[in-house]
Amino acid sequence: MTQNTINIVVAGATGYVGLDLVYLLSKHPYSKIVNLCAQKNLGKKIQLFDKRIKKKLPKISNIKSVNWKKVDLLFLSLPNGEAQKLVKKLYYKYTNLKFIDLSADFRLENYHKYKQVYNKNHNAKKLISKSIYSISELKKNELKNFRIISNPGCYPTSIQLALIPLLKKKLINLNNITIDSKSGYSGAGKNYKSKFKFKNFYSATYAYSVKNHRHIAEIDQELNKISKKTVFSFNPHLIPSFRGILSSIYLTKKNSVTVNKITNTLKSFYKKNVFIKILKANTEIGTGNIINTNNCNISVCETRIKNKIVIFSAIDNLIKGAAGQAIQNMNILYNHKESLGLK
Repeated sequence: MTQNTINIVVAGATGYVGLDLVYLLSKHPYSKIVNLCAQKNLGKKIQLFDKRIKKKLPKISNIKSVNWKKVDLLFLSLPNGEAQKLVKKLYYKYTNLKFIDLSADFRLENYHKYKQVYNKNHNAKKLISKSIYSISELKKNELKNFRIISNPGCYPTSIQLALIPLLKKKLINLNNITIDSKSGYSGAGKNYKSKFKFKNFYSATYAYSVKNHRHIAEIDQELNKISKKTVFSFNPHLIPSFRGILSSIYLTKKNSVTVNKITNTLKSFYKKNVFIKILKANTEIGTGNIINTNNCNISVCETRIKNKIVIFSAIDNLIKGAAGQAIQNMNILYNHKESLGLK
C-alpha cells in the first residue's frame, strides 16, 4: 500500500449494492477495506455472499467494533433513515472522516420534503447543508469541498445525465416531458419480494408508483435549479431482469433544433467524461452493453411526430446507478483518476 491508500469501512456490505461496492473496491489499487459491517451474519466471510470477490477481506462485523480513528472513508449502503444517524454521531467527532451515502438521507435539501417523501423525520438536519448531491459528471468541481457525498438514485442518474445538458443549453421545451423508465428488480433491494405482490414476478413487466415515486423529489430538485418551469411526469416499471435501467424520455425540441444538434450538444458536454457514451442519432439501444459497467449510453431518436423526440438512457442500476458512481465520487474526492477501479 502507498501513502495514497484510502482506509474504508462499508456499512451494509451484504445487500445488492453493498456487494457490488465491496467487489469493485476489492480491485481498486488504493482502497483498503478495514471493516465490512452488517447487522446479520457476523463473523462470516463476504465470499459466502459473492463468489466474485477473490481478495482476502475482513470478516463481517458490527459497526460498533470499528476504530474510527483509523478510517478515512465510510460508505453507507443502508436503508433510508439509518445513514443520517451514523453520520450525525461521527461527523464532528472524527473530522478527517468522509462519508459517501448511497441511501436517500442527504439527497433532498429540504428536510420537510424528506419527511413528506420518506415518512420519517430527518435526524441530522444541520448536516444537510454540509452535504452535496453528486452525479459525478455534473458535480466533480464542487464535491471536493464536502465531507458528506450523497449518491443519487439510479433512476435519477439515468434521467439527469440525458436531460440536464439540454436544459442548460435551452434546446428543448420545458413542458410535458414524459419519462418512462424500466429497471431490473435488484433496484428494489434484497427484500423486493416483500415490497411487491406481483404474480409471475420473474416473467412479467409491472408499472408501479405511478403518481408519487420517491425519486421524483430529487429529480424535481435538480431540474428546478436550471428552470423552475420544467414539467415532467415519471413512471417506473420493473422488468424480469436482475439489473439494468433503460429510461425513455419523450420531449419536444425547439423548432430550429435538429436531432443531430442535440446529439452533438451531448457529445460536446460530455467529451471529457469517459463513462458517458453518446451514440449516433437514431441508434437502437438497450441495457445489454452497459450491464456490469459504470457506463451510461445515450441515444437521441426522432419520432413520427414533428419536433417530438425520444432520448434513451441506459445504465446498470447497481453500478452507475449506485456502487460504481460512489467509487467514481471517491476517486474525484481523493484526486485519483476518475476511472480507477472501474474500467
